[in-house]
Amino acid sequence: MSALDRRSAEHSFTSLRRSAEHGFTSLMRSAEHGFRPLRRSAEHGFTLIELMVALAVFSLAALALLRLEGATLSSTATLQDRLLGQIVARNVAVEALSDPQPPTMGVANGEEQNGGRVWRWTRRASAAPGPRLQRIDVAVADDRGASAGAITVFRPLT
Repeated sequence: MSALDRRSAEHSFTSLRRSAEHGFTSLMRSAEHGFRPLRRSAEHGFTLIELMVALAVFSLAALALLRLEGATLSSTATLQDRLLGQIVARNVAVEALSDPQPPTMGVANGEEQNGGRVWRWTRRASAAPGPRLQRIDVAVADDRGASAGAITVFRPLT
């Protein structure tokens, strides 16, 4: 038995020997070979259905990555707003702490410009539980009115 015949028997299909009488023989299953399915070798490549399934899986993965990118961009914008709002809150608190006179008790409102945007802040000064301390709460809102930052500091009264 030749090497080609042995390989054909292993893979359960007839060989593709050229015959002058019959042309090429077909790859058919028969009772002679036990109606076993034909095995593919790596030389034959992929079938259309295998390519379509692979393409479907790839497209689902690509869509998931696109949705993830959208969520990442959205959370990045939110973090940027909070960071700038917190910077504005700290600036207002530092102004209240470094001013020679402590801020008057009560509520004060104002606007600051930072990062090319307008931020609205509210500063509430009240007596702290400790002796001769003043509590200063600063809250900052962005141009849409959403809370963007807050800080509480204590200042000694002179």
